[in-house]
Amino acid sequence: MIFYPAIDVKDGACVRLVRGAMDQATVFNDDPTDQARQFAQAGCPWLHVVDLNGAFEGRPVNGAAVENILSAVEMKIQLGGGIRSMAQIETWLNAGVARVILGTAAIRDPDLVRQACRQFPGQIAVGIDAADGMVAIEGWAKTSQTRAIDLAQEFENAGVAAIIHTDIARDGAMEGPNINATSALAAAISTPVIASGGVSSTDDLIALKAQEDTGIAGVISGRAIYDGSIDLVAALAIMGAPSPAGLANA
Repeated sequence: MIFYPAIDVKDGACVRLVRGAMDQATVFNDDPTDQARQFAQAGCPWLHVVDLNGAFEGRPVNGAAVENILSAVEMKIQLGGGIRSMAQIETWLNAGVARVILGTAAIRDPDLVRQACRQFPGQIAVGIDAADGMVAIEGWAKTSQTRAIDLAQEFENAGVAAIIHTDIARDGAMEGPNINATSALAAAISTPVIASGGVSSTDDLIALKAQEDTGIAGVISGRAIYDGSIDLVAALAIMGAPSPAGLANA
């Protein structure tokens, strides 16, 4: 199982939100590149990066910050936030991003997801952010009428490398992840699932690791790392090495 430390970029700084509210952003590091280096030095093989402004505006906004991270570390980076066209996908993959995350585009333009998976096998993930089981879009500003599990199943045969499942009610709230919903989603599909939202302690990591057989192949955490509730070395030890059946391109 892979542990993904998270860097959410808002206005060029590394922040964390509470339940996706942009007006509740806490700045943890003015320099996302410095933060990425800290994660790399701790031995993290992957990094989860989100352009928060981009997610709301529907286009990449913090491109310079992402490019600086790519130049500074050799970690594999998965990137989401405002990526909604083949041109943007190709630009970021050519720049060195290992995996692009499509969220709103998965609802608005599912054919884009399928086309991207065909053109860039193993490099496309779908971000499914759920509020009470329903998919939220546009930086969580709107809730769709699509169930999270239905959206995940829609892309079962598309070649998606991973589904990133975030429970919005838990995200940034330090209340623990929605293990039941995440494991149920993972068990319902064959695509590997990355758990996100509310992961706030080593106990949460142990509980998610225990559900690895359902198809949970990764865990994302942000605020808990910055607050010191999760020690990176301990987290990496708990997660262990990814299994052969783990994430594509891992």
